[in-house]
Amino acid sequence: MRLVASLFLCLFFSLQAADKPNILLILSDDQAWTDYSFMEHEQIKTPHLDKLASESVLFKRAYVPTALCRPSLMTFATGKYVHQHGITGNDPKGDSKNPNDPDLRESLISKVDQHDTLAKLLGEQGYLSHQSGKWWEGNYKRGGFTHGMTRGYPQKGGRHGDDGLKIGRTGNKPVTDFVDMAIEKKKPFFLWYAPFMPHTPHTPPNRILDKYKKYDLPLPVAKYYAMCEWFDEACGDLIQHLEDKGVRDNTLIVYVCDNGWIQHPEKANRYDQRSKQTAYEGGTRTPIFFSWPNKLKPQDRPELCTSLDIFPTIIAAAGARMPKNLPGLDLNSYMIEKKEIPRDHIFGEGFAHDIVDISDHEKTLLYRWVIKGNYKLLLTYDGKVSKYISTHPRTEKRPQLFDLSKDPAEHNNIAKDHPEKVAELAKMINDWYPVTKRKVITEFK
Repeated sequence: MRLVASLFLCLFFSLQAADKPNILLILSDDQAWTDYSFMEHEQIKTPHLDKLASESVLFKRAYVPTALCRPSLMTFATGKYVHQHGITGNDPKGDSKNPNDPDLRESLISKVDQHDTLAKLLGEQGYLSHQSGKWWEGNYKRGGFTHGMTRGYPQKGGRHGDDGLKIGRTGNKPVTDFVDMAIEKKKPFFLWYAPFMPHTPHTPPNRILDKYKKYDLPLPVAKYYAMCEWFDEACGDLIQHLEDKGVRDNTLIVYVCDNGWIQHPEKANRYDQRSKQTAYEGGTRTPIFFSWPNKLKPQDRPELCTSLDIFPTIIAAAGARMPKNLPGLDLNSYMIEKKEIPRDHIFGEGFAHDIVDISDHEKTLLYRWVIKGNYKLLLTYDGKVSKYISTHPRTEKRPQLFDLSKDPAEHNNIAKDHPEKVAELAKMINDWYPVTKRKVITEFK
């Protein structure tokens, strides 16, 4: 009887693995939305991602709701806004530490325990999961992964990925070995593939860097461009492994970047203004695309997309338990049936790099923003900013309104000339969720 039951379970999980898609979530780290050849960059070459994008449902007008790595990654993992999941910055540097909870780093990490994560929900469906690259929330097991590379805090060096940060830069063997094991066990798998690339340090191999030196670029810019191509190579290597193993057709690949990056032309490994940590396009915009050969036909979609959509789309594709009241959309039916997505606006928010009070996220609120149609309104708040930040995210404090159809680089603030549009969009922001302790800066001086 036990033998029959065991055979039944093996058959059940084998059928389950065949029915459910494998999932690969590719997370770029610090890369501007313009910095791919499929996004028409004139110099950066990304042939592997170009090919993947051409096979995908591609959203070129897509965004992350916050432009800082740790909060953004937590949004990928939970499907929630920063003010909902509570990890607003990279590091806790509080001035109001609870005497009953002296370890601020552990207290911040513990917020991941309060939410359903992608890996946890997929695990309920029999998925094996692997974490590689950037991961801030302690050991990989804490995020619900069955396998992974990051030892995590409080282990030595366990801040934002430790051993996991080797992936891509030193090859993909830990991930490809995991894929081989999952295939052998006939299990569906989920890959959190988040190389520390093109993130600093910008140390591309000379064979790639030499290509960009020919353009007579400032060396810091040439190195960053070469990092983008090196990252593309790493992605191509992993995708080729899926092809070689015969599982590519039933693998849902999702691509997104955690936040933007505009390389400073003179300072190596530093970003320029209106870039990372800001609400400008250079900080928040990213291409997002979904490739699943068994289900999705290639499409170039004009609608707004947000990284909040990634979580429910993956969960629904896997047939997993869907948490209630998620702010993002399950895009599966819209992509499969090529239906128009019924949404004309998206929201975002930004907080300081350092968290002064992990129990009160408003203390470091810097900005909130909305895009409706072609208009984008950015409101700035008086939250506390650590001295750590080298490029101040509040270079302009008054309300900023841009018509992105005419001014995609956001050079011309038209707020003063369109007070009715500012009022309309500001009301949308205030109706989205209330801010009670921070003052919005409203002067048009």
